[in-house]
Amino acid sequence: MSSHPGPPAVETGASSTLARIRAYAPSLGPSEGAVARAVLDRASEVPQWSTQQLATASGTSAATVIRACQRLGFTGFQHLRLELAREGAPADAASGDGVSRVFESAREALLLGRNAVDREALAAAAALVAAAGRVFFTANGFSAPPLQDAAMRFATIGRAVEAPIDILAQQFAAHTLGPGDVCLALSHSGANTHTLATCRAAKQRGATVIALCSYTRAPIPELADAVVSTGAVGPQHSVDPFFVRLNHSVLLHALLTAVADRLDGAAATDSQAMRSVVARALADTGE
Repeated sequence: MSSHPGPPAVETGASSTLARIRAYAPSLGPSEGAVARAVLDRASEVPQWSTQQLATASGTSAATVIRACQRLGFTGFQHLRLELAREGAPADAASGDGVSRVFESAREALLLGRNAVDREALAAAAALVAAAGRVFFTANGFSAPPLQDAAMRFATIGRAVEAPIDILAQQFAAHTLGPGDVCLALSHSGANTHTLATCRAAKQRGATVIALCSYTRAPIPELADAVVSTGAVGPQHSVDPFFVRLNHSVLLHALLTAVADRLDGAAATDSQAMRSVVARALADTGE
């Protein structure tokens, strides 16, 4: 049993993440204290780091980083990183009413996301999706709704995708993928346990894994064959980073557009048929 009990769990709004680390750092052992000092010294960089990068910066090991994070009151490094990113987001300087402030925050977040996206990485991901035998989408939690929306939109351009909602169904389906297939994962943190398990299963079966996320250094992106990131900076929601999710939705639509440009004539014909489905659904039946 550990002789260094950690502090109480981090509470929303209790105190800033850095203030909490400063308060508890003196109670840590030498190695774990080195991790805390590295975080305090380079707090603006840590949200973009992997566990190993923080270990290197602090002269410790990945296991020590995780242990230090837990003794500081976090569930692990990913939790610490998300808290630092949330608190490091620029304050909303928009004036006017609440509606104006929300739209201004969305505009700022989208501009940041636009500048963060690697165009070559997006083009590579689009080429993989367009050429794949099967395309499988996986996401959980707050990432699931935008991915479900994207799955329907991909069908309208003639690129059918599989996007089961159930966590177990996702993992079962991943085990049926193989070489030539694509598993596309959407995750803000890049560390969702269920999504990570699905990606690992797909990878083990020989499928190509594409990660769409906020961080390029995280468990899911690090096992992916292609990674497209929107960055993690931007106005944040108190529970989940809503405006980051907005960036993810736009990124998915940018991927869809790039895939559509690569589809052959048969797929274009399928797209026309899909549009007719929508038209019939909107038609006045006279009833």
